[in-house]
Amino acid sequence: MITEPIGSIPRPASLLQAIAGFQGGAVTQQVLDKAYDAALRDTIQRFEQTGSPVITDGEQTKSSFATYPLAGLTSLAPDGVVIPFADGHTRQLPRLTAGPFRYGTHAGSFVTAARTYTKRPLKQAVISASALSLLYPAAGVPGYPREQFIADLIDEAAADIRGALDAGADSVQIDFTEGRLSLKLDPSGGLLRSFIDLNNRVLDRFVIAERQRIGVHVCPGGDRDSTHSADVDYAGLLADLFQLSVGRFYLQMASETDRKRVLGIVKNVMDPAHIVFIGVIDPINPAVETPPQVRDRILEAASVLPAARLGSTDDCGFSPFADDTSTARDTAFSKIRARVEGTALAASELGL
Repeated sequence: MITEPIGSIPRPASLLQAIAGFQGGAVTQQVLDKAYDAALRDTIQRFEQTGSPVITDGEQTKSSFATYPLAGLTSLAPDGVVIPFADGHTRQLPRLTAGPFRYGTHAGSFVTAARTYTKRPLKQAVISASALSLLYPAAGVPGYPREQFIADLIDEAAADIRGALDAGADSVQIDFTEGRLSLKLDPSGGLLRSFIDLNNRVLDRFVIAERQRIGVHVCPGGDRDSTHSADVDYAGLLADLFQLSVGRFYLQMASETDRKRVLGIVKNVMDPAHIVFIGVIDPINPAVETPPQVRDRILEAASVLPAARLGSTDDCGFSPFADDTSTARDTAFSKIRARVEGTALAASELGL
């Protein structure tokens, strides 16, 4: 049975201190780069020690899962879309001020850097085109119409995925947490369907065999032990979500209150060619799951979904924003080890 992480791992204290020092002018770029490299190396080593058959770079060198393409760009203002979380804190995207839109950093560079430290299959997370479409302001950008921005965005998002695959990524995961949030902003589903359409325009650039290596991750957000859309029912999301032209779906499930009901919906909308990765680890819960708990969650899913098309994963990344220290680094790796061991137990019982 396949098991994969979602992506991000809490950064070590040494890296967080180096980032703060660099931002304050007390640390040079060279010192910061060494801290990034040390964190990357340690993350990969610890990932391998969990026994995880597929690993990530832990997003150690990203500012966040959403904003890495914006590194070094100057045509941005800080007063973009605000995303509120249930505990009252917010995250804010920047606002595009001029075109043309180009990525400052592409995901392939992360794969290349991580490959120097491991021979294990590497999974690379990328941000969705729909999330980055929120950079374009409602008032427009002088001399840069939205239609041209979208065309440029599709080119860049496709190049981001292509670059990761070409760099040797075993699979590419599109982070689409705004999918569930969109139903909170527009309960009619119109915004969600526009997001699906935009992302499919990116995926149209890939042949079927490539799309089998591309997946999409959805969850209600996970930042500082809070979420932005956990109160949105999965029932309104899944039918549209499974219209995405990908082969893999990574679904938050461990923290769902009625998993059997949601699994039943998934059964009705999934295609025989899909692989569905069910979240069996809750990154927000500080308690470390046991392998038997993970096993039981997988067996529960296998009682509804075809076991041969089933995988396990974490509900969300453990630290999608670099400054999120709500989960301890050791706790994250303990949870990953439990997922790996619990998946092996489930696979044995299922005869896989």
